[in-house]
Amino acid sequence: MTALWDYLRDNHAEIQSWAVTTLWLSLLPLLAGLALALPAGWLAARHAWTRDTLLALSGALYTIPSLVLFLVLPELLGTRILSAVNVGVALTIYVFALLVRTITDALTAVPSELLAAATAIGHSNLQRLWAVQLPVATPVIAAGLRVAAVSNVSLISVASIIGVSQLGQLFTLGESTETLTPIVLGLIFFVVLAFLYDGAILALTRVLTPWRKAARP
Repeated sequence: MTALWDYLRDNHAEIQSWAVTTLWLSLLPLLAGLALALPAGWLAARHAWTRDTLLALSGALYTIPSLVLFLVLPELLGTRILSAVNVGVALTIYVFALLVRTITDALTAVPSELLAAATAIGHSNLQRLWAVQLPVATPVIAAGLRVAAVSNVSLISVASIIGVSQLGQLFTLGESTETLTPIVLGLIFFVVLAFLYDGAILALTRVLTPWRKAARP
């Protein structure tokens, strides 16, 4: 434990910079992927002709190995291979691919009686989405978001292989210097970050779905 504190103290400036990059690399793609997946999932749930296409596309995107995507994106985006933008875009693609099916299934599972009641009182399609479908589907969507968040945290560490500066650098640094301390410190950081995201999404879900707590005996 003393070795960890000593290493953290001696390298705190560099680790702080890596931590900031890791935070935005894990958060922004999560939000962007969700923002893209919501309308795509809604279209897939609403129109049968778009469902197969979108689900096939999301499935194909998710099967692309992360390292391959990290290396291909610089050519497509015109960015430097060491740019963190490549990682952010890749993680956004993975979040989108993971959440499209989850959102589609969640919206499709909303009872038809609720949709009919919303239509009967004059709700438009968008009003019905915001007032009925999304609130009912929130627990399922949140479960998928928790998986995506933890997956993002783990994938960020892979980016250290191509030299993108973030907390995953602790793993490559430990391997190159044959030192265990930075590797252990990196593991602690990533595990804590994954738990923080999981807990935050779970807490937000409880806030957004207060009726679930009220319905419990």
